[in-house]
Amino acid sequence: MKFMLQVLLALGLLGGSAHAEELPIFDAHVHYSHDAVSFVPPSEVVKILRDAGVRKALVSSSDDRGTQLLKAAAPDIIVPALRPYKRRGAIGTWMHDPAVIGYLKEKLAQFEYEAIGEFHAFGDDIQTEVIQTMIGMARERNLLLHHHGDREALDQILATWPEARVLWAHSGFAPPNEVAEILRAHPRVWADLAYRSDMAVNSGVDADWRKVFEEFPDRFMVGTDTFAPERWYYVGRHAEFSRNWLATLPEDIARKIAFENAEAMLAAK
Repeated sequence: MKFMLQVLLALGLLGGSAHAEELPIFDAHVHYSHDAVSFVPPSEVVKILRDAGVRKALVSSSDDRGTQLLKAAAPDIIVPALRPYKRRGAIGTWMHDPAVIGYLKEKLAQFEYEAIGEFHAFGDDIQTEVIQTMIGMARERNLLLHHHGDREALDQILATWPEARVLWAHSGFAPPNEVAEILRAHPRVWADLAYRSDMAVNSGVDADWRKVFEEFPDRFMVGTDTFAPERWYYVGRHAEFSRNWLATLPEDIARKIAFENAEAMLAAK
């Protein structure tokens, strides 16, 4: 697999397209976890991002080492986020592990971050001591919360910390009308479109999604979600895919979703 990646890089098939200079991308959902670090080295990851026209990337990783390696390799691109669990296999159990609190304290004392997440939590998971403590840590430092979960959990996060900035991963995998309901109810929630293709149709953007983008042009952003090592094969293709459907929207909305909204979200402290 690593050899294939090197071949594709050499052929330029993982980089950007002719459109790379036309519309910069802020990729708001990137992971570089322990398995990816051993699969593709930081220098190649940075090349993939630059060739794809990715201006900034919100990066988290299970064990954090990958994030720090990328931050050192490309501080102009990498926006670091702290994932609360060390291994991807802890997605469903981390909120019950008291050791997570010590891990977060250690990392927050050692490095600078813009966000905590992406973290998986559903429903009453938010009421566990671990997550309540984590939200408190984020609140002390005014960090963005990158949340993967359902509306019930999202509502509970904002009940705990009403002023929180929350990036809702994958827009909750909810249909556009439900996403709109969330955005109306919570003005400091943004939605990433990682691993979503339902908004793109052959002729452009799905009509229901277009209505939501037009109602909330400041609240959406793109993301690749490199949750597994092989997903790094698709960063360049995903950037091109994003530019293609964004090109069917009004230019100001396309620029907002491509990169301006993510920059504004991080600045909205």
